[in-house]
Amino acid sequence: MHIGHFALANSLLVAPMAGVTDRPFRQLCKRLGASYAVSEMLTSRPDLQDTLKTLRRANHSGESGPIAVQIAGAEPRMMADAAVFNMDRGAQIIDINLGCPAKKVCNKWAGSALMQDEALALSIVDAVVSVCAARNVPVTLKMRTGWCLQHKNAVTLARSFERAGVLMLAVHGRTREQGYKGVAEYETIAAVKDAVRIPVVANGDITSPEKARAVLRYTGADALMVGRAAQGRPWIFREIAHFLETDTHLAPPLVSEVKRLLVGHLLDHYHLYGEFIGVRSARKHIGWYVRALPGGDAFRVQMNLLEDSASQVAAVEQFLDGLSERMDRIPAHVEEVAGKTRGQTMVELAL
Repeated sequence: MHIGHFALANSLLVAPMAGVTDRPFRQLCKRLGASYAVSEMLTSRPDLQDTLKTLRRANHSGESGPIAVQIAGAEPRMMADAAVFNMDRGAQIIDINLGCPAKKVCNKWAGSALMQDEALALSIVDAVVSVCAARNVPVTLKMRTGWCLQHKNAVTLARSFERAGVLMLAVHGRTREQGYKGVAEYETIAAVKDAVRIPVVANGDITSPEKARAVLRYTGADALMVGRAAQGRPWIFREIAHFLETDTHLAPPLVSEVKRLLVGHLLDHYHLYGEFIGVRSARKHIGWYVRALPGGDAFRVQMNLLEDSASQVAAVEQFLDGLSERMDRIPAHVEEVAGKTRGQTMVELAL
């Protein structure tokens, strides 16, 4: 798997997620088997580039390369300037956001809203590729299958983006209209793969090693991008990698290892965000880690009342120490199935 002149160690990528894929989370996922992670979405607005929120999102201190930064906006010149701004600060790959379904993004004609205006989307790509090519910085792009069921234009756009110089495409198997509801479909991703020669990455509902293998087989994609399934379960990358290589399951992590990983994650999180914001924003991560554990719901309620980092860490350690007295390993992940589409059925046939 290559992105321009960058060779990746494997075909497992971390999806960019606003409010989630900050530097501590990206670093953790990379240590646990992901070969590549894209930053949280960064605005192209110049008046917001020096805000504390943006600076935290753009923090790559100590992170292994390649450093990939995702930018979002709806004005070609502003997007090109944002690419230059981030390259000046160490970005080695620039990713263009055509996938975010959030209303506050789409209402400004950014994110997946750009899929409604193919000419504007292509103008943005042309502008960004132009400034990045001068520095030999690859441009990638993440998009959805289309704006709605009646307007799936990912294949058409993929061909245009390839001609414009985009070097990798990640496709989430839902329309913008779906948001994150329902189930992802993979026929469109397979069609995009057939339509272009550049690497194509499949994204959406990749929640288990078996699902990962099935999606690869069905779509023919070059790589997989895992997002929500890694929240509180960052070791999913090594589980998938092991399964793809050996066709056997890796044992779930020891409770003691989860304790070490979570405490380390928290300390890195506090260091980036500071005490006040760090404690409050860490709550969602802790909740994701414990949601499937015995007593996890009750612990989350208790933990959300804590106001300082020392108490938060101590509570996590106490909870997991108590759990380790009852079990060596965390429970194996059980995938939930909430309905099927034809695409899902076809993927299941590939298992």
